[in-house]
Amino acid sequence: MGGGESSRRTRTTAYAETAVTAASAGGDGTGGGAVTAASAGGVETERGAVMAGSAGSDEPTESTESAGGAGNTGSTEGAGSAGGVAGVGRPSGAVQVLETMAREEATLAVAESLTGGLIGATITAVPGSSRVFLGGVISYATELKHGLLGVPEDLLRREGAVHPEVAAAMAAGVARLCEATYGLAVTGVAGPEPQDGQPVGTVFAAVSGPGGRLWGRRLRLEGSRERIRVETVDEAIDLLASVLMSSKGEHFG
Repeated sequence: MGGGESSRRTRTTAYAETAVTAASAGGDGTGGGAVTAASAGGVETERGAVMAGSAGSDEPTESTESAGGAGNTGSTEGAGSAGGVAGVGRPSGAVQVLETMAREEATLAVAESLTGGLIGATITAVPGSSRVFLGGVISYATELKHGLLGVPEDLLRREGAVHPEVAAAMAAGVARLCEATYGLAVTGVAGPEPQDGQPVGTVFAAVSGPGGRLWGRRLRLEGSRERIRVETVDEAIDLLASVLMSSKGEHFG
């Protein structure tokens, strides 16, 4: 991510529990990972509140704020440089998430589309990650999003693969499939062409947690295809870190 991190802004929105339940139980799913490239440029996201919808309610019940990246809120001991390595996200964010989840005896599974396994690679690069990380699904094709993760076919037909409800259904589906405490999912457009009516750099990340609660984040990223993919990894892990902090009653800012 480099020196532009302090000015990054990413918006995290609440997923209505009712809408997500429909998406994960026969509703629309997350179409195959939309991948498109962007023009060379910086990362333009809008970081705002992290809000969680409670079961049976469309209203967000918690909010936290974060102005930094995935590695700004926890221990980064043993982590690599802030920029990570080519094709892999920042290890510091993964270290923080794994330390927090290990303390809580929680487990994690991931569902990836445009990142093609980079989130799993970033997490498993951390020694001891097996205490938390169970595995994941690379559902690059739309049909796998439905067939493996249970994303509703009608949602995929109606909205395409790049949609917040698809990301939410992917997260819920992989958590269910792997019997994990948390599911983390991403779907989006890395380039070089728009997909499902969404411009290059549009990405949706989602987290499924205990009790069927769901959190989501919409990203507007710029840069090369590779940069969009790596930024997606960092933002997805940051979303999970924010969720873990908010569930403990802590706040960013």
